[in-house]
Amino acid sequence: MKKSRIRLSVAISLSVLFGSAFAFIVIAILSGMIIGFDRSIIDAIQGLEASWLTSIMLAFTFIGSTKVVMVLIIAMTAYLLWGLRARSQAYFFFFAMIGTIVLNQTLKFIFKRDRPEFHRLAEIGGYSFPSGHAMMGFSLYALFAILLWRRIRSTAGRIALVAFAIFMFSMIAISRIYLGVHYPSDILGGMFASAFWLTLTIFLFVQFQKRKKRRLAKQ
Repeated sequence: MKKSRIRLSVAISLSVLFGSAFAFIVIAILSGMIIGFDRSIIDAIQGLEASWLTSIMLAFTFIGSTKVVMVLIIAMTAYLLWGLRARSQAYFFFFAMIGTIVLNQTLKFIFKRDRPEFHRLAEIGGYSFPSGHAMMGFSLYALFAILLWRRIRSTAGRIALVAFAIFMFSMIAISRIYLGVHYPSDILGGMFASAFWLTLTIFLFVQFQKRKKRRLAKQ
């Protein structure tokens, strides 16, 4: 009972934290108070422009694209289903990722923020806020780390797993700013929106697993 209350309190606290952070970004964008922050970060990152770096950033932005992410979702779901025989985790992963994509498109439609026009190194249509690459990347690599954590026994392996997840998300996020297709606030908004969504889905999944165990114990 105590553990359930603690988990509920943590889930609520994190949801409020991430939801508030997202709301702050929205208010800052609508009021125009974040323009200076966005521009300074864009100038700093695009100031590193070089042909070799552009190629790397294009590669990371491709890795974070919807097409690649969908392939990874299918591959990870199949691995959990048939490779690890973890059916509940497979369904949870698939639901969380598809939910992330749907949430991103819904938020883009609501806010309809135009993309930056400072210095484009890649052409793309659609709205800017929140970043789809940031939302999908955050959810994807956070879930990779969460679902594989217990299956990796060594401390070094777990550190490498977390480092890989952080590195991939960071590079995908930075590539969007470098290429001039997103504001830094789009990235932050996407990260907080995904964090809010994952907190909710993880809590619901844990509750589902607990009820499932209770039902099996009564049989």
